[in-house]
Amino acid sequence: MITSLQNEQVKHVVALHRGKGRKEYGQYLIEGRRFVKEAFLRKTKILKLFYCFNPEESDLANLVKQANIMGIPVEEVTDIVLKKMSATQEPQGILAILEKKNADWENIITGKNTILLVINGIQDPGNLGTILRTALAVDVSQIILTEGTVDLYNPKVLRSTMGTIFSQKILIDKAPQEIVNFCRVNNYTLAIATMEGNSIFKEGTSANYPLALVIGNEAFGPSEYFLNKAEEKYSLPMFNNVESLNVAMATGIFLYELRRQMHFL
Repeated sequence: MITSLQNEQVKHVVALHRGKGRKEYGQYLIEGRRFVKEAFLRKTKILKLFYCFNPEESDLANLVKQANIMGIPVEEVTDIVLKKMSATQEPQGILAILEKKNADWENIITGKNTILLVINGIQDPGNLGTILRTALAVDVSQIILTEGTVDLYNPKVLRSTMGTIFSQKILIDKAPQEIVNFCRVNNYTLAIATMEGNSIFKEGTSANYPLALVIGNEAFGPSEYFLNKAEEKYSLPMFNNVESLNVAMATGIFLYELRRQMHFL
């Protein structure tokens, strides 16, 4: 059992709270029983699991037992140590270290109905996490994050995804020029969500696939480069002088409407 706050493993875990530490070690943290269950369910490799024993929490004991069966290194810690290791105010008794595994261009699979989601400079961790979760629900599992987008492994992003990132291919820190070139070479239609576009609900609107849909920054929208290169521009109609929607909500509407137009294929 780890009892000291000065233990090297404790210091290592605390370092992963920061982007610099995550980048240096190529690792990130997940916390809570539900998140660890998702990692097990989606067969994600866990490097090490830490827990604080509570005899009243049978599901926690079951997770530890399952980790042992799977050959995952497990370490018990005291309540004080777990609080030090945790990035949340109220730790749920368990956390784990995982290896960062970002996809790259060669990992993208293109089919006749592929939607490739491009996130361009979104800053709010909750927005990014919610978008990723919504995307997987609508069967969009290939995502590109441009340079300047919030860190994928930020704890708030991870909590908002609720484990869906384990089932997605996510490319990070890509330049807009790289993305446009990939779309040209692989015959993707480059579409962009913008207030100046045509309503995605307009009669006769039908996207050409494979499709890359660009979603821009909360305050400024997509970059000028994407606006100039886009082949299609989509918008959502607004009533009662409402200027805009939350970017995560808007992205969900766009994605579900695109799937509806394909009869949810």
